[in-house]
Amino acid sequence: MNKIAFYLLQTFTLIVVLNSCTAPPQKDNVSVTSPNDKFRFDLQIINSEPIYSAYFNNNKIIGKSSMGFNFSGNETTSHNLTIKSVKNRKVDKLWNPIYGEKNQYPEQYHEVIVDFNTTNENIPVFKLNIRAYNQGIAFRYEFENNGEIIIKEELTEFALPADSEVWVSHNAQANIAKRKVSELEDKLVERPLLAQLNDSLFVALGEAALIDFARMKFAPNKEKPGTLVASLDGEVTYDKGFKSPWRTIMAGNTAGELLENNYLILNLNEPSKITNPEWIKPGKVIREVTLTTEGGLTCVDFAVKHNLQYIEFDAGWYGHEYDETSDATTVTVDPKRSKGPLDLPAVIKYAESKGVGVILYVNRAALEKQLDEVLPLLKSWGVKGVKYGFVNVGSQKWTNWLHEAVRKAADYGLMVDIHDEYRPTGYSRTYPNLMTQEGIRGDEASVDNTMVLKTLFVRMLAGAGDHTYCYFNERVDAKLGSHASQLAKAVCLYSPWQFLYWYDKPVKEDQKTGTSGDFGNSITEVPELTFFDQLPTVWDDTKVIQGYPGEYAVVARKSGTTWFVGALNGEQERDYAIPFNFLDPNSQYEATVFTDDKEIKTRTKVAIDSRTLTSKDIIKKTLERHQGMALIIKKVE
Repeated sequence: MNKIAFYLLQTFTLIVVLNSCTAPPQKDNVSVTSPNDKFRFDLQIINSEPIYSAYFNNNKIIGKSSMGFNFSGNETTSHNLTIKSVKNRKVDKLWNPIYGEKNQYPEQYHEVIVDFNTTNENIPVFKLNIRAYNQGIAFRYEFENNGEIIIKEELTEFALPADSEVWVSHNAQANIAKRKVSELEDKLVERPLLAQLNDSLFVALGEAALIDFARMKFAPNKEKPGTLVASLDGEVTYDKGFKSPWRTIMAGNTAGELLENNYLILNLNEPSKITNPEWIKPGKVIREVTLTTEGGLTCVDFAVKHNLQYIEFDAGWYGHEYDETSDATTVTVDPKRSKGPLDLPAVIKYAESKGVGVILYVNRAALEKQLDEVLPLLKSWGVKGVKYGFVNVGSQKWTNWLHEAVRKAADYGLMVDIHDEYRPTGYSRTYPNLMTQEGIRGDEASVDNTMVLKTLFVRMLAGAGDHTYCYFNERVDAKLGSHASQLAKAVCLYSPWQFLYWYDKPVKEDQKTGTSGDFGNSITEVPELTFFDQLPTVWDDTKVIQGYPGEYAVVARKSGTTWFVGALNGEQERDYAIPFNFLDPNSQYEATVFTDDKEIKTRTKVAIDSRTLTSKDIIKKTLERHQGMALIIKKVE
């Protein structure tokens, strides 16, 4: 189903919201259960302090944990509290995204808003909003202050079993490592955080709707082995009422179940505020690496030939990105990157005539000084989107600035890709011009499939990730894995803007001058490029067939009646048996299968085979270390 159809369906979405009611508090206890009865959140007042715990299928996944904030003046929200009132609400609705990993998302939850009394007149009055979804639990703090308050630190704890294993990284683009939660170093760890409590119980902790607050990470509590504490990136100040970001707890029997349910993060954000989304268009992107007119025109022709929707000019088109004299309202090529010439208006005009959009990179140094000049100017040039580079993140100031920059881009009909340390918390539901973001350790870092398989089950819980795939660069064979696995990665890792040829250029081997850095690998017309040609970037349905972080994965995604499947293998050779019971049982399919084969006489050594498939079939295949397999499965009409 296409994007416009999604938008029109929003009008006809079934919504059932039961009237809320206020109930008298049940002494010092509140319990909230999800509609499917899988999740439960228990709140207790113990010694005048709020303590919570969480359950999945009657298994305790979060033990007794503290809540609240410390304010300036050493005042604490969590002391001297009693429950004043409890308001209940039930929501059961469906909503249709403009684009997504599915064409429709359920939003079903039971909500309780707990209002507190306190004997301390020096702390602001607050409420605790608790939601139990069918996919997990979320809670946030809601304040009704009239004057300024300053939050010094957050006290929210997440008490995992001490013997849990967790996948952690210390920043958004770092390696992800598997550790015992009780043995974590005294360093902050990123969200989302994935934990394995036993062989069939996985938990994910995260953050949603971070818009004008300070970013949360997790700090180990050395006095309570297994307990993590929310750690804010600096102070938070408000002079009126506010709501904190949501703290999220997901659980499932497999890591794949959590990944399939990652739309919980979107559900915790407000619906789209863009009334006419016609200009928001997902697609595939090739980066132009020569910063020349000739290179730009060649990229446009390649995009037309290979069904790409965008070309992108990266750093250097307006001068050195960190030079204070560089001006993003001019086309002034950085001589350290290219000798030029670059007639950018001519390239944009040519691209427009061919139905190809142009995306431009702008570094934070220019954005912070020139944002209000640059956005309307780029719009007047005919640019379709902007890549915000090396943005400041974390603090309340820069979190607020960045989301305001997304809103300003929407005002000018510009789509956005945010690069480097930013990780999503669902804001693309509210402003779907935020197409994708990095906050990921991608192909630029030459990561192998073992790391990609950690990224898939950990980082991608937060939402779309721009992995900047390359295909012909030497690092594919030397470090990443294989070419078939590069095809499969583009299915497994979701991004509405999918950069497919990050270090590659559609020129002859003898035309390597003027390239960015030493990444001058030319694109060869090998047969398997038909996979990228046919690949969508947004989906009607997504299934995680099997997998385990860092070891293996099989992901299937549907567009119309066609399925795309990606299988990625980690460090150890593995025998795969892939079922296709997700296919229509009443139909027959034709599958095109792409695998690594050293005997194939092409530069990339990818074999292409075809076979018929039904929902009862199983494909068995042995994948060697860091190999992959990709399939296109089309219904036979």
